[in-house]
Amino acid sequence: MDHPPRNNLRKPSLRLEHLALTTTQHIGSLTSLVLHTVFFVGIFSLQWLGFSFDQIMLILTTVVSLEAIYLSIFIQMTVNRQAHKLTEVSQDVEDISEDVEEISKDIDVIQEDVEEISEDVDDLGEELEKGDEESALKHQHDQEKIYHIENILRELLQEIRELEDKKK
Repeated sequence: MDHPPRNNLRKPSLRLEHLALTTTQHIGSLTSLVLHTVFFVGIFSLQWLGFSFDQIMLILTTVVSLEAIYLSIFIQMTVNRQAHKLTEVSQDVEDISEDVEEISKDIDVIQEDVEEISEDVDDLGEELEKGDEESALKHQHDQEKIYHIENILRELLQEIRELEDKKK
């Protein structure tokens, strides 16, 4: 038994969802207010065409009730769609939070590595101090670079922690 492709089954549903969204957008417009006012004036003007007040009220009540039913369905469809979007955004925020935590851990590891390198450079410096003056100047320059990198890493780590705190 052959089944139609799923995409064909979704198209009417997507069209109806689009219709619902478009309808809820137009209902809250000035055009809708004007059309409803014209409609109500038209309904009450049926008295001049020979309709009794009871018939007019029956027509009006039926139309307004049907409109309310459909509007509530359209509005609920819109609410459901927005809830789905919020769920997707919430998932994205969780993913970003996990990424920030991973980056924070990576920065901690890098900072430890920089500190180890700094210690190695200090050790080399002590050895170089025993050697020539040119090597000592190079060592001092290297230490300044490492100190600068450590400061940058500390600032990055602080910013990540602030982002994590804001997320909470």
